[in-house]
Amino acid sequence: MPIESIRPFLAVVVSLFGAALIVQTRRSPNIREACSVASATLMFIIIATMVPAVLAGNTLHYTLFSIAPGVSIEFRVDAMGILFAVTASFLWILTTFYSIGYMRSLKEHAQTRYYLCFALTLSATIGVAFAANLLTLYLFYELVGICAYPLVAHHETKEAYDKANKYIFYLFGMAKLFLLAAFLSYGLSGTLDFKPNGVFPSNADPTLLTITFFLFVVGVGAKAAIMPLHRWLPAAMIAPTPVSALLHAVAVVKVGVFTLLRVGLYTFGLETLKELGVGGPVVFLVCFTIVAASVMALTRDNLKARLAYSTISQLSYIILGMALLTTSGVTGGVLHIANHAFSKITLFFCAGAIFVASGKTRVSELNGIGKKMPFTMAAFTIGSLSLIAFPPFAGFITKWYLLFGSVEAGQYYAVAVLVTSSILNACYFLPIVYAAFFKDLPPGEKVERREAPAIMVAPLMLAAAAVVVLFFAPSVFLELATAVASVAGGN
Repeated sequence: MPIESIRPFLAVVVSLFGAALIVQTRRSPNIREACSVASATLMFIIIATMVPAVLAGNTLHYTLFSIAPGVSIEFRVDAMGILFAVTASFLWILTTFYSIGYMRSLKEHAQTRYYLCFALTLSATIGVAFAANLLTLYLFYELVGICAYPLVAHHETKEAYDKANKYIFYLFGMAKLFLLAAFLSYGLSGTLDFKPNGVFPSNADPTLLTITFFLFVVGVGAKAAIMPLHRWLPAAMIAPTPVSALLHAVAVVKVGVFTLLRVGLYTFGLETLKELGVGGPVVFLVCFTIVAASVMALTRDNLKARLAYSTISQLSYIILGMALLTTSGVTGGVLHIANHAFSKITLFFCAGAIFVASGKTRVSELNGIGKKMPFTMAAFTIGSLSLIAFPPFAGFITKWYLLFGSVEAGQYYAVAVLVTSSILNACYFLPIVYAAFFKDLPPGEKVERREAPAIMVAPLMLAAAAVVVLFFAPSVFLELATAVASVAGGN
């Protein structure tokens, strides 16, 4: 049942007020950072208050303003949007505390700009999560990329600007195909709104529908890091580690895969996608990305680069879930938005903690580091095992549903790809864990406890704990994911 409520709008704008306070209090770092924590916490509380209504089968609506008949800036909160928003807003709280320790420990410059852009990026991310139509989604989709640009270029070196420019070229340039697809969608359906079973009439031209769908795939494919449109993502690792965590776990790439799911399930609908026969080509494309990115991760010695290629691989799990066009597949894909977020942010938090405590950035430098940083490397182990899909960690549940969805769809090569992916994940994660705990420290280093500051270690431990909790008690996220699959009509 639709419910009119201002809360979706408040969830979007609360961090804008936080951003204003961050600028206003820039001369007092403690107050500035308290404003960042407060706005992140308030955003999460507002979003959490909407969860019971959505679990009860309702949707919350708020129209900001209308531009023309049938064209408006409007928000709509459903199961898919609230799952993404709860994940992003909760992890923003952890990332804010973590950032305080990271930025202060390294005495980073431009910290006010950093917290300001974080707040703006999260506001835009929630706008994407709650967008009720293609116009609203497109506007916030673009804002996410623009607001994150200063974060990628944070160090202000030539290399940072070059890589940030590559980031914005891919994301901003390819998004114009997204806009073209939105225009075509409006022309074919007469609406920009999202509806559970899609918006296209039965007599819509299938050729034009197919072209429109693949324009969406290519236009959003860069932000979703589908190969070969992924090249900006490893380049963006030039940013501070908390920004890398934001890019990979909370915003930007998650906005990309979320947008593809939203368009696929709520503009086209599963029945239309089945009739068009587009599921198979997309499954092939993302399966290639899953394997190729995993192989490339194996060759990277830089820890953040290895995690970046892991992200490229893991994001395609989410798109694979939709492309399988089955209930289990969609459930697994939607659920992986949360499961991957908690697992991957744990790993990036660990990478940043290692850098702050030891200055090390390469996998080959991590021998014995678990003896000096046991809490950090224990959390790294949990995040790694989750992405490999070992029980009892959250990633296992995702892969279980995706495997069932692949069998239901008769896509047996997808089953082989998912198994191969787990093996490759183990090959590039487990050697790090083994070296950290079972190899000797490099010559000259003493076995002494030296963790990063507690304000960094606490968030990474909480994120790792959540990875375990989401295995034993996945009820809320799993119920939301199941609701999405049910409404989408997979079979």
